[in-house]
Amino acid sequence: MRILIIEDNPDIVANLYGFLEPKGYLLDSAANGYGGLALAAQNDYDAVVLDVMLPGLNGLELCQKLRGELRKDTPVLMLTARDTLEDKVAGFDSGADDYLVKPFSLVELEVRLKALVRRARGSHASNAVLVVGDLTFDTDTFDVKRAGRALSLTKTGYTILKLLMKDAPKVVSREQIEHEVWGDNPPDSDALRVHIHALRQALDKPFPHPMLRTISGIGYKLVGPDEQG
Repeated sequence: MRILIIEDNPDIVANLYGFLEPKGYLLDSAANGYGGLALAAQNDYDAVVLDVMLPGLNGLELCQKLRGELRKDTPVLMLTARDTLEDKVAGFDSGADDYLVKPFSLVELEVRLKALVRRARGSHASNAVLVVGDLTFDTDTFDVKRAGRALSLTKTGYTILKLLMKDAPKVVSREQIEHEVWGDNPPDSDALRVHIHALRQALDKPFPHPMLRTISGIGYKLVGPDEQG
């Protein structure tokens, strides 16, 4: 597995190399945002470990450029010392796929990296176009449109939306979603709530009728125009 580490703290970088390289990981690293962006443009990686607070170009800006200008869908695990809901939403909105708060366990970081890569490799398994109401999702090209307007989601957002659309209008439990996203290693945090919030912002905020419904104590479902009210 080839990993790009973009982190300006030399101690953290040394710890990551010391932990991951003996396990067979191939690592590249950059100590600033522009250097990391250049490596991401030049090479293909299985995942990126990205610090938020970077000199020159911060992690949020870098992730936006990775998704926008470079059109890269490489999984991004974002590292930060800030753990508020707003900070997490900003990270996911920028295009990050997962979020780890410093100080972190190296074992947990590896588990999350493996989960991200596993999901990324399995995300192209179907080329079906899913349709719910005025929402369409081409799971081969990852083009999502609602009422003709293109929507931009995080990789985890695409995973959750695909599950909800395939089962619509049935309710999908929190446990089902967590297993789809994280497998047998769901995080002990509000990560799912953050991802649902980000998905709702992209899917419903620009439109008059919300599609993503929370079923209290159970899970979530998508509703089309005929089920509004």
